[in-house]
Amino acid sequence: MIFAYNPAYVGDTLLIVTDDDKGMIQEVTRKGRVARIQTEDKRTVGWNIFGISQLMALQDIGQVQLTKEQMKVLNQVIEEAGFTETLAVKQQASFVVGYVKTCEPHKDSDHLSVTEVEVDHEETLQIVCGAPNIRRGLKVVVAKPGAMMPDGSIIWPGKLRGVESFGMICSARELHLPNASEKRGILELAQGTVVGEPFSVKA
Repeated sequence: MIFAYNPAYVGDTLLIVTDDDKGMIQEVTRKGRVARIQTEDKRTVGWNIFGISQLMALQDIGQVQLTKEQMKVLNQVIEEAGFTETLAVKQQASFVVGYVKTCEPHKDSDHLSVTEVEVDHEETLQIVCGAPNIRRGLKVVVAKPGAMMPDGSIIWPGKLRGVESFGMICSARELHLPNASEKRGILELAQGTVVGEPFSVKA
């Protein structure tokens, strides 16, 4: 689940993305300060909460993290508007340090690699990567499914040349890091970094 706030471009509205719309037609139902966004098959993919600054203080711009107390406020507002759904989210980092456990050439591509990346001690993700410097043994930055990139794009599970991919291994340029190299390639982290630790794009 993604929470985004950008008053300069969107207004005083909290945007909540709960699922990939997969390019389907969207239907919007608004009740008071709450708008629910569904696909044509009635799958809820997002919410807009208008006048959010009247309900809570949001310090960040772009993707924001909410506290448990703020989540309770949102669910109360949604209920009071007349919707029966509730928001439930595990507070997990979207960008983490990963370790490339395996790296094999994609069978249907001359530039893609299929990797297995450990993102914590209990989770390994298969990620298809096109960077020329990807290889086994690297520490990297992983954008997990549901992460919002600095340019506003969202990372969803998908397929590349028929192979499932669950996340993205990031370059410094994709992370909008200062002095990022224009040369193609993922960001290589120091070996001393800890797998599973959050990586702060803004820091």
